[in-house]
Amino acid sequence: MGSIDELILRATKEIVVKFIETGRVGPAGFHETFKTVYSTIQEIAMGSQQPLEQDTEETDS
Repeated sequence: MGSIDELILRATKEIVVKFIETGRVGPAGFHETFKTVYSTIQEIAMGSQQPLEQDTEETDS
C-alpha cells in the first residue's frame, strides 16, 4: 500500500469513527458509509495531484 493510500485510509477511519461516536452511523450502515467516505477522500486526494484544467482555461481567457 502506498503512502497516499495509507493517508486516505487513516482519514476515512477518523471520520467514520467520529460518525460512530456521535451516533450518526451504526453497525448496519457502517459498510456503505465507509465506502462512501473512502471514495470521496480518494477522489479529492487523487484530484489534487493533477493540475486543474478549469484554472488554466480561465487564466488563458
